[in-house]
Amino acid sequence: MMGRTHDLATFTAISYVVATQPPQTITLATGITALLVGIVGGLTPDIDQPTADLWRKLPAGSVIGRIFYPFLGGHRNISHSIIGILFFAWLSKFIFAKIGQILLVDMNIVWSAFMIGYITHLIMDTLTQEGVPWLFPIPFKFGFPPLRFLRIRTASFMEKSMIFPGLLFLDAYIYYRYYDKFIDLLKHYIK
Repeated sequence: MMGRTHDLATFTAISYVVATQPPQTITLATGITALLVGIVGGLTPDIDQPTADLWRKLPAGSVIGRIFYPFLGGHRNISHSIIGILFFAWLSKFIFAKIGQILLVDMNIVWSAFMIGYITHLIMDTLTQEGVPWLFPIPFKFGFPPLRFLRIRTASFMEKSMIFPGLLFLDAYIYYRYYDKFIDLLKHYIK
């Protein structure tokens, strides 16, 4: 999937979680930070690709990406697996705990948003023709639907005309369906 599709899928997943399980207490700073970090989490599995969107958005990112590439075994390997999920969950929890000592935001909510983005990325990549090696180091890539020719090709007409607009439609539905919960959350900030 393209970076913008991953961004929108992450936004959709976070919106759904906020709508169905609204946080009891959240500050505006925590909400904005969580959304931004969630988007970063949605791009993080592609750090194993030196040309990934995440690297392009960082200063000297292409150089850093080329340094990391050999250690991660190429695109769609360890960072696209259950082992990758566990490693990045631990690493991000550690980093956010340190940052939480400086910033006045709820790092548990921020960490949750990061992980929602990370896992959403893997789910979306499971829909592509390449699939995802969920059980790395076992060299088998899982995809859905099981027949490869039925899956989506990255940057294809199907992704651009069906998946991306479908996610926009799903966002519109979520905000329509849970309108009152989002309004209550906004009222919390206006008080």
